[in-house]
Amino acid sequence: MADTTLSPELLAAIRSMEVRGVDHLPVVAAFCNAIHLQDIVNGFVDTRMDVKPGAIVQAMVLDTLSGRSPLYHLESFMEEQDSELLLGEKHAAHNFSDTNIGRALDAIFAAGSSNMLTEIAISACKTFHINCSHLSFDTTSISVWGEYANYDKSDDAPADDGTPRAPCVTYGHSKDHNPDLKQVMAELLCVERGVPIFGRCIDGNASDKTNNNKMLTKISSLMAKHGLGQGAFTYVADSALVTEPNLELLSSTPFVTRLPGVYRECDRVVGEAVDAGKWVELGTLSELPSPVSRPCSDYRVAESHVTLYGMKYRAVIVHSDSHDRRMQKRLEKAVNASRQNLEKQLKKQECEFFCQADAEKAAEALRKRSDHMHALDVEVIQTEANKRGRPPKNGNIQTRPKYTLKTTIRKKEEGVKREEERAGCFVLLTNIPLAGDGAMDAKSLFLAYKGQYGVENNFAFLKDPLIVNDMFLKKAERIDVLGIILILSLLIWRLIERSMRNHLANTGGTLVGLNQQLTKRPTAYAMSTKFRGLQIMLVQGTRMLARDLSDDVTAYLEALGLTMEVFTTPGYACKPVLKERS
Repeated sequence: MADTTLSPELLAAIRSMEVRGVDHLPVVAAFCNAIHLQDIVNGFVDTRMDVKPGAIVQAMVLDTLSGRSPLYHLESFMEEQDSELLLGEKHAAHNFSDTNIGRALDAIFAAGSSNMLTEIAISACKTFHINCSHLSFDTTSISVWGEYANYDKSDDAPADDGTPRAPCVTYGHSKDHNPDLKQVMAELLCVERGVPIFGRCIDGNASDKTNNNKMLTKISSLMAKHGLGQGAFTYVADSALVTEPNLELLSSTPFVTRLPGVYRECDRVVGEAVDAGKWVELGTLSELPSPVSRPCSDYRVAESHVTLYGMKYRAVIVHSDSHDRRMQKRLEKAVNASRQNLEKQLKKQECEFFCQADAEKAAEALRKRSDHMHALDVEVIQTEANKRGRPPKNGNIQTRPKYTLKTTIRKKEEGVKREEERAGCFVLLTNIPLAGDGAMDAKSLFLAYKGQYGVENNFAFLKDPLIVNDMFLKKAERIDVLGIILILSLLIWRLIERSMRNHLANTGGTLVGLNQQLTKRPTAYAMSTKFRGLQIMLVQGTRMLARDLSDDVTAYLEALGLTMEVFTTPGYACKPVLKERS
């Protein structure tokens, strides 16, 4: 047997060696460090805890983005982590017990959780040179489990008087289709199609129309912190924005929204645009080519104006060749209803006459009942009918003329095509002029509105069961702070994606995404899969990778503005990747 005796020094080094699985978490920590997350939280929250609240918040962000489900028992998560590498200081796992987490959440709530988020977002925008000129706002519902009897009624305290108030946990309109569960609402204000710069939890029965109004009352002061004055930013929101009080608040703020179909002006301008047919082609606006199975939509626009509450606004009618499914179903229902209505009228109509004039009059009346989708073709047919009375014994039977209406329901192809074209239209409402100071053409307006989809994608992130299960905390105050931490996690996730895409836009290169396909728009999730299984060894205070990095991981590190130091140096911060101006 070969002699495998090791030197005492080497044996001691091996016995003291620690091996930790890190995956993509050092990347997340590097982005947290770049925006000074811990420093801002520690400066914002006053507490005498042994472990600083900034470390707890960063640990919860790391836990959230690790993909672990559900988000609780942080202590067990930290037992497996290199806390010094990820947090900059070494912490014992028991410092992240449920008791300490609860105390930290309470302290953050008392200090003002949404204000803390705002300060971190300001730091992120400055560090990564984020353009805040287009703001997208939206809300969603988040279900909770439990009665929350002490938090299901509003205390009627002003929400914006500077005093933190816990959200009302109650029943409301569930956007998740869970009306049996109580809920809170979450609101997000995002820039650059998905980067959150403000958010908070609000009452579970809050109205979107009211939420927009409250946001508009403070939007100027919020954006002033980002260095943008009145009129220097555009507010984008969904159709719930269109109310008289909201439009009054927007008198000096550029905005883009969708005009609800319940307004007669919407139906009018769509009909006029379809009848005129004077469309301006925009073509496909997708940033990347789509597969053959899912072709890109083609868009075209037309300009008009509407009058709402005594004020004149610009209206941009947008037509998409890929009709909304709901609108298609509505169209099919309207076509069927049109035919059924005519069939019902025919059943009530007398179709036999013994006077030609009466028959012709009835036929003309039926023809006039045609609508824009179906025509009633009516033909008067003359036949002979026996006269009344007993026929004579000898001679021919006497007859008299009888007139019958033969009806056919014919589909008007032009009318149905017109309705199909109308079904593919929606109207953008704005106070931004077409010419002059601050002008935007129709294409720019539409692209600004499309940024709203980035907010909706963020809601999918916040509700992903791999990120966090339905909120289950015992106190509404802690639900509020947990919501803020989830938004912070989302902010880091979006910064990661933004850096990678900026790098590829600058270099014209690609990265290996999911399913080994090359992509110019990699996702943060795709990045996380490439780093899966990475381990570091800690030997006598020195960190080193357990094995060499693959070419894919090396390419991702470069795109992220990182070096191999991210795996070996505590407190390491990424270098912001900025998009070069063309």
